[in-house]
Amino acid sequence: MNKTALFDFGMRLGEGTGAALAAGIVKAAASVHAGMATFASSGVSGKDAG
Repeated sequence: MNKTALFDFGMRLGEGTGAALAAGIVKAAASVHAGMATFASSGVSGKDAG
């Protein structure tokens, strides 16, 4: 993919702690994403903020 990692904890391949840490980060990110309001549910009707 030739992309830079968002998180680089300097862990070696095969470390179980890396998997445990990553699972918590992914779970938190999914929770934040699922809990976000949409424009319609927030009552945002147009481009202008004022």
